[in-house]
Amino acid sequence: MHSFRHAETILERPDFRPDFLELVDAIRSISDENLIESFESHSNPAKSISRDINGLLKNRLTMGGWAFESAIFQDPEYQDEKRWRLDFAKRKISVEVAFNHGEAIAWNLLKPVLASELNHVKKAIQTEVGVIITATEGLKRSGNFDNAVGEYEKFIRYLIPLQDVLTVPLLIIGLRAPESFHIVNERIAGRSVGSIVIHQDRGNR
Repeated sequence: MHSFRHAETILERPDFRPDFLELVDAIRSISDENLIESFESHSNPAKSISRDINGLLKNRLTMGGWAFESAIFQDPEYQDEKRWRLDFAKRKISVEVAFNHGEAIAWNLLKPVLASELNHVKKAIQTEVGVIITATEGLKRSGNFDNAVGEYEKFIRYLIPLQDVLTVPLLIIGLRAPESFHIVNERIAGRSVGSIVIHQDRGNR
């Protein structure tokens, strides 16, 4: 985790801590077995495990009362487009799960700022701290993510040149690679799909 503008200290305050711990517990509860089961359950094979991480997080957080794809603004002109929505929100915390192209890093960082700052467009939600969940270099490799995906290490580098624009506290969480398996790339019917390889010291599948 990387704390920007004292985000980690703020999230330890009594008015933030229960929701923050709920978010952290949801992340930590995703096991390698959960990811393997999810990956193998799809009839349409995926290239990476990004879809599975997203789905497992969604299940856990929505069960805990987190709003999914929460609109930032009340104006219908902005509510209908996903780009103006947060992945998750609950009370004072905005969350973005960022496994998209590296060119979107600045936008991923800015969305929690829009949700936390006053704006000339009427707000639908008002948070105070943003959390970005993304892949470390290790997860990006082991999970067979596209090379263009923006990783945790790159998010950290963006914070310095954008510090005058990013006016609210942000916590960047980098997800580590699975310990017991990795995904290899295969070409099937002209498209790239992933295949699970279990590490030998963890048994065969």
